[in-house]
Amino acid sequence: MRRKTNDTGTHRTRTTDRRRTLRREVPGTVGLLADAGDFAAMRGYRSFTFDDHRDYLRQVDGLLRSLAAQGIHTTVALFDPDEYAQYCGEHGLDPDTAETRARFTAELAGSGAVLPYTGQPIDELVPLLVDEAVRQATWEYATGLLTEVGRCADCGEDIGRASFERATDALERLVAGAPPGHHHFVCSVPTEAQQLVAVLHADTTDAPDTPPRVEGREGLDFVTVLAAGLALGGPGGLVVRSTAEGRGDRVHGWRLDRGRLIALSAAAVFNAYCTDADTGDPVAPESGVEYCPGYEVDAPGPHH
Repeated sequence: MRRKTNDTGTHRTRTTDRRRTLRREVPGTVGLLADAGDFAAMRGYRSFTFDDHRDYLRQVDGLLRSLAAQGIHTTVALFDPDEYAQYCGEHGLDPDTAETRARFTAELAGSGAVLPYTGQPIDELVPLLVDEAVRQATWEYATGLLTEVGRCADCGEDIGRASFERATDALERLVAGAPPGHHHFVCSVPTEAQQLVAVLHADTTDAPDTPPRVEGREGLDFVTVLAAGLALGGPGGLVVRSTAEGRGDRVHGWRLDRGRLIALSAAAVFNAYCTDADTGDPVAPESGVEYCPGYEVDAPGPHH
């Protein structure tokens, strides 16, 4: 009888160990209320028992660390109370339950702004998550603009698709024309609803067999925003700041005008970089920075 009891205990232990092993292969998602205003909105639900945002963030930080210690891969999603309320209304769910919040968070993993947790302190994770939400919203809006711009009245070509192809070619020329080093590209396009801004980092060398290194997601975002600027035909701007060991930084610039990306002169680049965008007041130039003209990157397009 004792042997049977030991066998039963061993079986239970093995079962528990197997389940723990399997649990490490099941990813999780944590919904995060990054903004104090969003946190205050959720306090309207009785089942949401936190009453202090800083304490809430500390508890989330502890939870993430605990999950990581167990070997569980976790992503963090930005939890938006307005989107949550809309979700509950569309699906006929009671918003004042933990189960509904968990269901909404699980769906965010596939569609919302998410980041993998890699051990970042909560004070670093929050701004990263907010930046990711802005990046995604910018891409979605720019993609919508390209979809809605329509076809050319003269030839019937899809202007959005043609602009995306031109922007892709322009980015290749931008990177190819940059000197060896690390490059920080910024494209800004004003629209009626919001200012679209995309940032791209690229590294180039003078070795002929070494292709430029560009982050895939950054490249897609950058091309989409640039394409929206080309398709809309309105104003906009693009600058690249290049850094390399042994020399000062170099800045090149372009402006968007009637569907074209036009290189700026060195003087225009200097004026743009040394002027406060909000007030128009002059800003002192940076020491060691060379303001250079843009180079040709965009062929004329048929659509305006």
